[in-house]
Parts: sequence; C-alpha cells; structure tokens
Amino acid sequence: MGVLEDLADTLAKDAIDAYEKLGDEDILNEVAKQLGATSTTMEETYLTSIRIRLSERRARLYLERRVKEAEG
Repeated sequence: MGVLEDLADTLAKDAIDAYEKLGDEDILNEVAKQLGATSTTMEETYLTSIRIRLSERRARLYLERRVKEAEG
C-alpha cells in the first residue's frame, strides 16, 4: 500500500476500535467529516477501509458461526 492507504487504514482501524470502546457508531462518520474538510481523497480511502474492515468482520463471524453449527 501507499502512504495514503496506510494512513487511512490505520485511522480506520483506530476509529473502529474507538467505536467499539465507546459504543458510538457516529464516531466513524465524525472522523470522516474531519478528513473531508481537508482531503476528500483521504476521506474516501478511510471510508473504503471502514467498509472493508467491517465487511470482513461480519463475514468472519458468519463463517465461524456456520462452522460451529456444523460441528454440533
């Protein structure tokens, strides 16, 4: 990854961690707004990282649940 992707992905990870700790999903969008005020490119990359990370997490939980069900 390049610098932009690395920074955006690290920020996305930290924002998701904060969301989980605080229980406030709005923080994800608030961070995006802060980015958008100065760099729409960074905002878009951050939001992509958020979507990818959350999608992967949901898919992984689904997979784990299906394997547990199959094991009995």
